[in-house]
Amino acid sequence: MNIDRLVMAFAGSMVFISVTCAVLFSPWWLAVAAFVGLNLFQSAFTGFCPLAIVLRRLGFEAGTAF
Repeated sequence: MNIDRLVMAFAGSMVFISVTCAVLFSPWWLAVAAFVGLNLFQSAFTGFCPLAIVLRRLGFEAGTAF
């Protein structure tokens, strides 16, 4: 699995978990989903993604986006 797919899988998982926690516990969990969405939005324009940097240092295969 390359970095691009790992970033998308991680982001999707975080959104799913935060929305589930918002339904079960508190609406404040939606802040996590908003943060993930904003980070994905800015990385589309800047190419900067903190998770991609960490995954690259861990030795994962680079993708086309990161």
